[in-house]
Amino acid sequence: MNSICVFCGAAEGHSPAYATLAASLGQTIAERGLRLVYGGGKAGLMGIVANNVLQAGGEVLGIMPESLVHKERAHTGLTELQIVPDMRERKARMEALSDGFIALPGGFGTLEEIIEIISWAQIGLHHKPFGLLNVQDYYTPLLNWFEDMVTAGFATATGKGLLYIAQEPSELLDQFATHQGRTYDRFLGFS
Repeated sequence: MNSICVFCGAAEGHSPAYATLAASLGQTIAERGLRLVYGGGKAGLMGIVANNVLQAGGEVLGIMPESLVHKERAHTGLTELQIVPDMRERKARMEALSDGFIALPGGFGTLEEIIEIISWAQIGLHHKPFGLLNVQDYYTPLLNWFEDMVTAGFATATGKGLLYIAQEPSELLDQFATHQGRTYDRFLGFS
């Protein structure tokens, strides 16, 4: 594993725990010699993760669509910043250049990225690990909804092992180290 893609908010949220976790994730990524791949913004949790990777001597690749360069305030101090035409290209490039995915708290954009990465794995477009840092039970309602999908018969738990859940970055990356890429029939369950 060389590169980790992080999905997270361009805002910091109301709880200081979110920023603390973002800083810890950035430091952990750098300490493990991994490159951060992310959306390229300098605000919110995105900026905190990137700045902490950089401060710890790590590499950061930001990928941002032209339309968001000013809106999300592109981070100009990165190892590399790639400007792409649109969101589809951003997400495709982030997936192609990453060996695993981590989601911190975020809004609708983060939710959309989570669902897309799960969907892509479900149909075999990638076999990479994906995990949620569930600080202060932020993702518990989403995880409950996923379980409801299984209960309602719209998904199966046959993909157990792709979606990792942890409270701390080190714990999540340790789980990634045991991941063995495989195909998932219908739904990606939880470990």
